Amino acid sequence: MLGSPIPSPHSLVEKLLERVNWQNARIIVEYGPGVGTITSEILKRMHPEATLIAIETNQEFVEFLESSFPDPRLRVVQGSAGEVEAVLKRLNFPQADYVISGIPFSTMPEAAREEILRATHSALRPMGAFLVYQYSRRVLSSLEKVFGKVQRNFMLSRVLPVWLFYCLR
Repeated sequence: MLGSPIPSPHSLVEKLLERVNWQNARIIVEYGPGVGTITSEILKRMHPEATLIAIETNQEFVEFLESSFPDPRLRVVQGSAGEVEAVLKRLNFPQADYVISGIPFSTMPEAAREEILRATHSALRPMGAFLVYQYSRRVLSSLEKVFGKVQRNFMLSRVLPVWLFYCLR
């Protein structure tokens, strides 16, 4: 159920989140927060009036996140990343400023990957950004198909190399 067998190293989290304009971001979505390694760092940096919507498929992780992070700015939702537009609508939020994801796009069926990427593009406000980290470059062509130009970066973590992708709507 986890996208990675190891927690995201601090250096990866720092690099991933450095692209967020924390002063202006009001609605942030995180796909597949798992046990909340990145969630906790987002909450530390978020504006007091911002909201973080964490979409997680695993009910045990949902319960863990809800009990571990009693921050009123956090909304944990059990569901799929492909349902992001419906989740935003149900919570009465307009489009997201940022979507942050480490879900393993390279291991999911192409149709599911495309559905999530298209839903993400639609869920982002104009000039909103999709920040993705992956342990493979395989998702790049799908990101380019949906978002056009994709900025990318590469870093070595303690165990695995990591690709960072920045997609602007």
